[in-house]
Amino acid sequence: MRGMLIALVCFRAGGALADVDLPTKFLNQGSVANTRHNMTQRQAAGGGPAGATMDSYRNDYEEVCVYCHTPHGAASGQVPLWNRTIKPTTYTTYSAINSPTITQPITQPGANSLSCLSCHDGQTAVDSIINMPGSGRYNASQATSQDNAFLNSWTNTRGPDATVHMGMKGGECLACHTPTAGFLGAGATDFTVFVTGTDLSNDHPVGIRFPGGGVGTDFNAPTGTKGTITYFDTNGSGSLDSKDVRFYDTGQGAEVECASCHDPHGVPSGAPGSTFNPTFLRVSNTGSQLCLTCHSK
Repeated sequence: MRGMLIALVCFRAGGALADVDLPTKFLNQGSVANTRHNMTQRQAAGGGPAGATMDSYRNDYEEVCVYCHTPHGAASGQVPLWNRTIKPTTYTTYSAINSPTITQPITQPGANSLSCLSCHDGQTAVDSIINMPGSGRYNASQATSQDNAFLNSWTNTRGPDATVHMGMKGGECLACHTPTAGFLGAGATDFTVFVTGTDLSNDHPVGIRFPGGGVGTDFNAPTGTKGTITYFDTNGSGSLDSKDVRFYDTGQGAEVECASCHDPHGVPSGAPGSTFNPTFLRVSNTGSQLCLTCHSK
């Protein structure tokens, strides 16, 4: 873990070693390669995090998209061309205990939440994929379980081979990415809020049916439908696009999922050099704009 100390600054607070939470070094412009979802940790535009810092803790596949997608051998029944491990997991969901005003049924997260949770619930390593780049690097069992022997078969050509495959949880990614990590995480960005675990009861409900909208309700009425997706045409384009808040129907009606509000690719505004919304939001939440897309308050 000593590699984490490169170019980092520490200070002492109250006699205990503390570290400084730095903002992201990614530009958050133009491409997912310039965001934290670039798991190679080598920003295309330069100036971002040094990949060598992470090379011992995750496989550097030298490709940005492969950490989530593969053109061949993808997992079935998930999001398009899905390449990540999704372990069978039962989540603690939001319920009437959290809010007695809940009137709609809440089910286990659907595919458009499980894809996000495959990293953010901390159950699998960020490099746990099914089909590695190159021929003969496919392992079907990786769709539902993490095989470290398979992951160890990868050779990092730009740094040392990963000997530990870390996930987003305490003792792994959070060993450095917390404000209390001390020397180990001095200056590393705080990822605590992005680690949901398997208890989703303190997050916006996912797997909850959208109640519909109209006069006399607390919800706005969606303005469009495409296939199994119901959406708000938030930018007035007349069609479904990445900037539109949406609901997914996987057989139980239109439901809120993680991807209802977040797009992991960044969602650029369209203007050259424009900056993505924080935390990959489809709509900026300035003045509660995102909230008020669905909620009529």
